Amino acid sequence: MIATAQTLVYIALYLVVFVLSAWALLDAAVRPASAFVSAGKRTKTFWLVVTGAATAVSFIALPPLGLGGFLVIIAAVAAGVYLADVRPAVKPYSGGRGGRGRGTPPSRGGGW
Repeated sequence: MIATAQTLVYIALYLVVFVLSAWALLDAAVRPASAFVSAGKRTKTFWLVVTGAATAVSFIALPPLGLGGFLVIIAAVAAGVYLADVRPAVKPYSGGRGGRGRGTPPSRGGGW
């Protein structure tokens, strides 16, 4: 009974890491390369490699293979860093993808 519950929690956590990693990879893929440089972050290629590796590791860790173990923690950290730090910094420079224009940061003043 407890072993079954532990297995379900294990699967759920690894599935969450996979979904977050895939989201980070897709988000990095749709952002323009110039947005990363404008935001003062590492290059788009760097983040595509990091989030791609995180997605691959977290996919391999899912059952039935169940490989990866400790590497899944690293994958979760990589996806978390992208989603919590890089994505918000790059978003204003991404044009139609949630920003205010290509290459221009959002205004910091009031509306009037």
